[in-house]
Amino acid sequence: MTSTADAGATDARWMARALELAGQAAALGEVPVGAVVVLDGREVGAGFNAPITGCDPTAHAEVRALRDAAARIGNYRLSGATLYVTLEPCTMCVGAIVHGRISRLVYGATEPKAGAVESTRRTLDEPHLNWQVDAVAGVLGQECSRIITDFFSARRKEIRRQRQQDSGKGGTQP
Repeated sequence: MTSTADAGATDARWMARALELAGQAAALGEVPVGAVVVLDGREVGAGFNAPITGCDPTAHAEVRALRDAAARIGNYRLSGATLYVTLEPCTMCVGAIVHGRISRLVYGATEPKAGAVESTRRTLDEPHLNWQVDAVAGVLGQECSRIITDFFSARRKEIRRQRQQDSGKGGTQP
């Protein structure tokens, strides 16, 4: 039987991997969210946000990780798997998690504007769902929150810098 301490260490290890993937998204100018699907103690799927670079509104980290895992194992049903994601999933991603039969969801930071596990709604608690997903929140929560906060802070600074530069040009636009 796995102890709570062992489970916590395992969750932290896989969330650290999801944070690495979030860093890859940030490097591309995407909102830094990373996700990893783990089955039987090994990574079977990985993804990071890429809706901008992929011109795909469904290219959230979770969806990309689920697609990767399903392709690798040859089955769209991922029962027994755990999905680690740095940010609380949105409604679309929760739907994909349920349809993919993910058994366990572990996420780091809450998403107060679009999170559909606890923040804006409790989608996994809806009684009509044909699959139950155990959810754990807050794993490496500070680190997951920090990467998002730092990303948007840098983006706001760049926008201010660009506005100052544009306003300093003087004159009117041709």
